[in-house]
Amino acid sequence: MDNNIKSALIRGKKIYAFTSKNQFLNYIGDKNKILVALNAEKLNKEDTKLEALINKNIGYPDGIGAVLALKRKGINATKIAGAEFWLDIIKKFETTKSFYIVGASKEVIEKTVSQLKKDFPKINIVGYRDGYLKEGEEEALLKDVIKKKPNVVFIAMGSPKQEFLMQQFLNEYPTLYMGLGGSFDVYTRKINRAPKSFQKLGLEWFYRLLKEPTRWRRQLNLGQFFIKIVLNKL
Repeated sequence: MDNNIKSALIRGKKIYAFTSKNQFLNYIGDKNKILVALNAEKLNKEDTKLEALINKNIGYPDGIGAVLALKRKGINATKIAGAEFWLDIIKKFETTKSFYIVGASKEVIEKTVSQLKKDFPKINIVGYRDGYLKEGEEEALLKDVIKKKPNVVFIAMGSPKQEFLMQQFLNEYPTLYMGLGGSFDVYTRKINRAPKSFQKLGLEWFYRLLKEPTRWRRQLNLGQFFIKIVLNKL
């Protein structure tokens, strides 16, 4: 491991404190691991199975809550939004790695692949499919991944479902995996990310709450997590 990259346990979950996107990109170049986006909600969640998965792989600070928690531990880190970072991975490895893409609806995944080929003309996408897997299709998907031998597999199915699927695949086919939640919807502009002003202030969660008031129960996790940060009960 790069001695310059610090890490800490936040509520039992290991999180790497990358100080820049480039540092993160250089670190993952030869890794056969799962990249797990960690925000306040996921860090505050009590799930021993998910916790074990995170600690065996590479958890990174995807939200402002994770960055602040690391700072409380005396470690500086930069927020790395997974909704952007997967595109940074493609940009860096466009000509040297192959990609397999899974997730979202059939319409969205096809738009995603089409747009990727426009944005990254040299990209090598060896396979893709939507994220609505029926009974028995996980095994068929894994067989296709093994057959196509991608260097990077992106899976966007929501957490923790995507993480558990990636762990299952990693056990059979070691390579780099990354969970992307709703990133394909953002990339194809089916939904909009928070404006840059909200992002810079660490208020993406508030923007999503304004757009989707039904998320208020999920956002309680954020409030509870910040209280723990203030009381130093991480």
